[in-house]
Amino acid sequence: MTNETQDERYHVADEAIYDAFFLILKEKELDKITVSDVIKRAGIVRSTFYNHYENIPALVTAIEDKTIHDIFSIMETFHPKNDRDLCKSYFLTICNYTKTNPFLANLLRNPRGDTFFEKTLTMFHRYVTTVTENTSPSHHTAEEFSYMIACTIGSTIGVLHKWSKENFQTPAEVVSDILTQAFIAGMLPFMQ
Repeated sequence: MTNETQDERYHVADEAIYDAFFLILKEKELDKITVSDVIKRAGIVRSTFYNHYENIPALVTAIEDKTIHDIFSIMETFHPKNDRDLCKSYFLTICNYTKTNPFLANLLRNPRGDTFFEKTLTMFHRYVTTVTENTSPSHHTAEEFSYMIACTIGSTIGVLHKWSKENFQTPAEVVSDILTQAFIAGMLPFMQ
């Protein structure tokens, strides 16, 4: 068997484990999920699970890391301009990702002060530092600019928390429009 086939099979099994975990997370609390739950839902044998993850906490860590990577990949694609459609498209992408990622939605709904938020805030801090170093706003200091970015990130997380707590009853388009308005009225003028 070629390495490419093995890699593909590994990836398929990994996706099955993630998908099963996400489905179970909609039914059970995170700390109640077992390896048996995951393997039954994923349709895999126990040894396949253990070839990928040592235990459920290791799976959760991998999902945290993947979620953080996904969020920052989305953030890196955004190049703010005074373009309402571009901003709304960006925030709609974030809303749809949040809605389709039960792990993230669960954490936003019920923050436990766990390592995910610590990792995420550390990554946001690095992002703010990098953006601040690479941008020179004409009317504001780098310190003011970094605080404004932190404010924008915080308000976005707050809106996503409220939205997920209300089980996504408001359409994603409406939430993304609110985030767009806040960005265009608050952060964008600060950047110019």
